[in-house]
Amino acid sequence: MSRSHRWSVPALAAAALLGSVTLTGPTHATAPQAGAIPAAPAITRHDEIERARTWLVARGGKPVPYSRDLIWKDGFRQDCSGYASMALKLPQPGPNTVALANDGWTTPIAMPALGQGDLVIKAGSDSARFRHVVIFDHWADAAHTKYWAYEQAGGAGTRYTIHDYGLTGGDGYHAAHPRNLTD
Repeated sequence: MSRSHRWSVPALAAAALLGSVTLTGPTHATAPQAGAIPAAPAITRHDEIERARTWLVARGGKPVPYSRDLIWKDGFRQDCSGYASMALKLPQPGPNTVALANDGWTTPIAMPALGQGDLVIKAGSDSARFRHVVIFDHWADAAHTKYWAYEQAGGAGTRYTIHDYGLTGGDGYHAAHPRNLTD
């Protein structure tokens, strides 16, 4: 066998391998196209709240601890948007707070129109430390000055608590209706 023939087979194999890597490359998740609604299974308000309640006791009767970096056993991030995504059955590990507000997962609604399972989102900050999302449950008073909500909060983990986010004006919180949420 000639020397040039011995090198041509390995050279061809290397070229084929390089070509397949170049052509296929790594797979990346793509953002929804403008106007496209992301795919997520429909979920009722009741089922969303039942799913939200599971993280209150998911750690041997204790709440799931908060973390922006960790993923819980169910495949969702242990931060506020991962928690909301889990409750809504969105794709794992869940869109972040900005994506929940801006990438077609929700539609803006007026605060007085909030219904069980809707979200109250603060997505306008340049820092993830100042973004947040809670899951609205129900009004805490007849005057609608406070509401009960489920949240995943730093220092506390999953909790069910009273908030006034979005009701006082100027705090950056806005109401949003998840597109996959049904009555």
